[in-house]
Amino acid sequence: MTRGFEKRLEAVAAAGGNILYGGLKGVEKESLRVSPDGLLSQTPHPAGLGSALTNRYVTTDFSEALLEFVTPALPTTWEALRCICDIHQFVYKHLGDELLWPASMPCQTPPDTEIPLARYGDSNVGRMKTIYRRGLGHRYGRQMQVIAGVHFNYSLPEGFWPAYRPLCESDAELADFRSSQYLAMIRNFRRMGWIVLYLFGASPAVCKSFALGDTSLKPLNDTTWYEPWATSLRMSDLGYSNQNQSRINISLNSLDEYVKDLSNAICTPEPAYEKIGIKVDGTYRQLNTNLLQIENEYYSPVRPKRVARSGEQPTAALRREGIEYVEIRSLDINMFDPAGINQNVMRFIEAFLIYCLLEDSPKLDAATMEEIGHNQAGTAKRGRDPEFRLHRDGKSIELRKWATEILAAVHEVAALLDGHGGDHSYRDAVHALQGAIDNPDATLSARIIAELRDTDSSFFEFALELARSHRDYFSSIAPLEGRRERVLADEAADSGRRQLEIEAADRITLDEYLHQYFSAC
Repeated sequence: MTRGFEKRLEAVAAAGGNILYGGLKGVEKESLRVSPDGLLSQTPHPAGLGSALTNRYVTTDFSEALLEFVTPALPTTWEALRCICDIHQFVYKHLGDELLWPASMPCQTPPDTEIPLARYGDSNVGRMKTIYRRGLGHRYGRQMQVIAGVHFNYSLPEGFWPAYRPLCESDAELADFRSSQYLAMIRNFRRMGWIVLYLFGASPAVCKSFALGDTSLKPLNDTTWYEPWATSLRMSDLGYSNQNQSRINISLNSLDEYVKDLSNAICTPEPAYEKIGIKVDGTYRQLNTNLLQIENEYYSPVRPKRVARSGEQPTAALRREGIEYVEIRSLDINMFDPAGINQNVMRFIEAFLIYCLLEDSPKLDAATMEEIGHNQAGTAKRGRDPEFRLHRDGKSIELRKWATEILAAVHEVAALLDGHGGDHSYRDAVHALQGAIDNPDATLSARIIAELRDTDSSFFEFALELARSHRDYFSSIAPLEGRRERVLADEAADSGRRQLEIEAADRITLDEYLHQYFSAC
């Protein structure tokens, strides 16, 4: 930790550490629907879950089979966990005999043509969402798009910013100050986010049906590939950190640069995508032939976000009022946890993000970005290798040494967060993770490999058994009832009505709608 961090932490503590308490937390968790025997579901989105277009709690991501559970922004980790568990219970009531796949990496994956795209009805906005996904399939392959993960959304309390601004001796407008500080947080998350892969990576092995013919991986058994020291193959070049977007450079040094670079990528033609075509034989293959179809196509482990108005592009929302919260996208699904995430993970990420905010955060240059790329790719595939070294400021450093430094600083932030609640929950969460740093065999990824070896199971058999046990867990706990059930049931019913209203309100053709949407290009 730097003297700058210590000075800012002391100032926050002197101002009343409780200005950190009550930051809003939200969870988005993806889960593939599979048949009782573990095959990717080919059935439509369950009717009892309402409209995937408009339901605020249950929607779909790339595929009709890829559910996404979304909590509201909540002030405590307990409320966020309870909400994500409530959604699981509600969804299971409408799945029939189907299961939720408990892993980030899919298995028994069918050919691309048999992975169904998500459908959102007949409105222009609904059809646009499906076309976007069809384009992703053409560009990256549909298999890669059914990898699942957990996103953690976080914002500091509103009262934090006016209290923190004078501590930084800033006279910037509050919205501009907040955006610049969130970007400082994001830059440091990029620098040190490899620790999230190491601690919470849970995808060291994949089904051979997914990585068919990938000779870079090693065989664990007849149907399973793996990397002996991997933490998160999901975040490696096998998954989201692929080479297709290697030429896209989005600056995090200012909001203006970020928005400009992202907007340029959406408007810059890409010859490889021009070969795919846009509308062929009357059917849209993709939204356009540019580097990015829309902002969401840009894969990054962390994003600056603002809730957009209806029909508003994310970059326009950021231009309008600046950054509202950050979205962390590098969390694998915890295979051992029925909800895929737990409070200790949320507590660590929250404290870690605050550390990223308070720590010195220089602008990112090409050399730093090269180090960031090395550290993320290396940790994803070799994070538990005792010979692996991270790069920091032009020098190599042991992962354990740097991680221990990070945890020491995060523990100090956790103490401030605990000060308001009167317990040790944040400090305990951070302290428990030191064991995984001291002993790589205690990480989630190592535990998964050990389970596969000890039980002589394939990845598919192991995950399917966990899927059944998670279903049994949610059926064994207290039934969802009362207000908590009504909120989800009412939203499912209301979402169907809202979709019909959107479809009835369309007054222009899809071609006209898309032309207007991309008029800035």
